[in-house]
Amino acid sequence: MSTSVQNKFDLDTPCLVLDLDVFERNLQKMQAAAGYVGKTLRPHAKTHKCSFLAQKQIEAGAIGICAAKVSEAEVLVKAGIKGILITGPVATSKKIARLVDMLAAAPSLMTVVDHRISIDLLDTTLRQRGMAMDVLLDIDVGLHRTGVSPADALELADIILSRPSLHLRGIQAYAGQVQHICSYDIRKTTSLQCLKEAVSVFNELRIGVETCTIFSSSGTGTSDIDLAVPEVTELQVGSYACMDTEYIAIGSAADSTQFALFGPALRLLTTVVSTNQKGFVTVDAGLKSLYKDGGVPTIIGSEHPGLVYGWFGDEYGKVTCSGNGDVPSIGTVLELVTSHCDPTINLFDRYYLTRGNEVVGSWPIDLRGCNQ
Repeated sequence: MSTSVQNKFDLDTPCLVLDLDVFERNLQKMQAAAGYVGKTLRPHAKTHKCSFLAQKQIEAGAIGICAAKVSEAEVLVKAGIKGILITGPVATSKKIARLVDMLAAAPSLMTVVDHRISIDLLDTTLRQRGMAMDVLLDIDVGLHRTGVSPADALELADIILSRPSLHLRGIQAYAGQVQHICSYDIRKTTSLQCLKEAVSVFNELRIGVETCTIFSSSGTGTSDIDLAVPEVTELQVGSYACMDTEYIAIGSAADSTQFALFGPALRLLTTVVSTNQKGFVTVDAGLKSLYKDGGVPTIIGSEHPGLVYGWFGDEYGKVTCSGNGDVPSIGTVLELVTSHCDPTINLFDRYYLTRGNEVVGSWPIDLRGCNQ
């Protein structure tokens, strides 16, 4: 970690900055909310892609870290992170071999399973190595992306229980399709309905399987909702640590117009590089610096009120003024809240860490590009 100190507006752009004051408040708020009702956090590294940030989440009280891919978990294991759960199915011999390779260095490593074929592959590889592994049964609660249907879950659980190398520790049920529903009331009703069938599966498993104690679920958008489900034991929240305009734009229990529980710790800095056209200026952050799908990047903290970011190609953005105000001059550095933090972060090599306007260090985004 770098110890050099400089003003963030002197950084070369485009670049990502992480406001540590906001970031630390976000971690404390989520940890306190979970702890208050006796639940735990296993935050998702697919959002921030950074083992240093993951360590901060564990220091704040998280019991472990989620990873979407085997390659993400490999970096986390090398960094000494404990309690890793791989939340996506591992379905090929090569991936399973890599998974089992990690297990010797990280005995607390878990993965989800959702199909008999991958269960058999994993069991065979583990038995060949004389090893055993904890797994969660992935339940499809409406996203229809991964997971077994609730109707078929108990049959698949029996298959897991018949495999000597696999220890069934519980279930995963992630309703990703619910997280960005704008209406808080509709989001609440939908999330609780989605989890209802998974709750039934979990309760049945707990009766006959002593080791079945984990119900891993939820995301940032439904975190306060799902905390009220008694059976849920841990939350897989991700974006809360960094935040983006896509999440900020949904309603919350306290405010139907915005999700203000967590602040935008993640910012992107971009510089005005051309002012030759009337009515707008060009900045150096385009599609290669900001992920387009999701929300709209929002300019904050500018001396020029009413500035609006617009897409302007791979390398550039267009900044206009919604009122009669002036557009910024060439060389001006603007600060944005990103549209969608996960894929935007994956475009960069590091976070610059800030307190106020001072750069106090940096963290490598060492899970960047870990898509296998």
